[in-house]
Amino acid sequence: MKRASFDIVLRRGAADSVRRGHPWIFREAVRNMPANAAPGDQAVVRSEEGALIGHAIVDPKSPIVARVWTLGSREIDHALFSERIAVATALRAKLFSTDATTAYRLLNGEGDRAPGFVVDRYAHVAVLRVDGEAALARRDEFAASLWPVLQNIGVMSLAFRGRSDGKSGGELEALFGDKPPATIEVREHGVPFRVDLEKGQKTGAFLDQRENRRRVRALSKGERVLNLFSYAGGFSMSAALGGATHVTSVDVAAAAHATAQASFKLAGLDPSAHSFAAADAFAFLTKAKARGEKWGLIISDPPSFAPNEKSRERALSAYRSLHRACVAVLEPGGIFCASSCSSHVNAEDFLSTLDDEALQSSSLRLTEMHGQPADHPTLPNWPEGRYLKFAVLR
Repeated sequence: MKRASFDIVLRRGAADSVRRGHPWIFREAVRNMPANAAPGDQAVVRSEEGALIGHAIVDPKSPIVARVWTLGSREIDHALFSERIAVATALRAKLFSTDATTAYRLLNGEGDRAPGFVVDRYAHVAVLRVDGEAALARRDEFAASLWPVLQNIGVMSLAFRGRSDGKSGGELEALFGDKPPATIEVREHGVPFRVDLEKGQKTGAFLDQRENRRRVRALSKGERVLNLFSYAGGFSMSAALGGATHVTSVDVAAAAHATAQASFKLAGLDPSAHSFAAADAFAFLTKAKARGEKWGLIISDPPSFAPNEKSRERALSAYRSLHRACVAVLEPGGIFCASSCSSHVNAEDFLSTLDDEALQSSSLRLTEMHGQPADHPTLPNWPEGRYLKFAVLR
């Protein structure tokens, strides 16, 4: 399909940011956008002086009206898609040179200089997800470039997870190869677990917490552990494998507990030796405090409290309330692991929800701060890509 191509002119500050590698062009940064521009069209990006900056794919109705693919004269085409996919795949081949881990991010969108496209691998299945209508408009073209590379690394099924507007969620749709299974067994650092590809969140699992799950495993020996917003039980299983005396998993979705319990069994753990509570985390903490119940290790990994910039202050308030409630049921000398996945809350802001005033306690110190793993790369001039924060306090 032949797509339109036109020039867009950036205001001075935005042009400098793009030259430094920021892949997003916001609506207010563009001096012009053709009225007939359609999602997926290619734009030649220029400065106010008319100098060529690069090439982008546009999404005219989005606050992010364009995503930059190249700096300079290189245009966006099938060959470029294939090249970016091959480079990303080569990096993962080095990161995962054995079969100890068979679930990982194969392509991380902007971080792999393929803005709008994410691919997660689960053993022999790859799941594609797109961000925005522009990437959705290019989906089939991108998938056609992706499939030969996937076949070369042993993937037998490429599926798409998304909605008609290019946002996350939606049905699992087969694109190439075999029909994807509803659930699949994968390994993480040698540990087997079950992933719900059909109904799970994102592409099925939160692969960005892999190294943080391994850290929890190392911290759990001999501890009573509480895992809040436990979803499919990754942190819970890690704690149990690490020698926790008992793990309590709390999530509002009872179906997620079923997936967690299946993973426990795969890993040789008896789920009946642990607790799975289908409850709101805030309500659970209130009742636990009233009972005088305490835990030696608490993990709090909620969904994003700040889906956009407007919700940032409300999110910070929610984090403070949550963290204070967690510390209220933490044993003296215990460990508190607090996480945030919101790109609209930076690391310093997140740590402000864990300071002495926020927690109403001066007993804890920050001993570790982690982010996403190497298969979730980002760009130096793209702070939005450093979204994951995982703080360990003792």
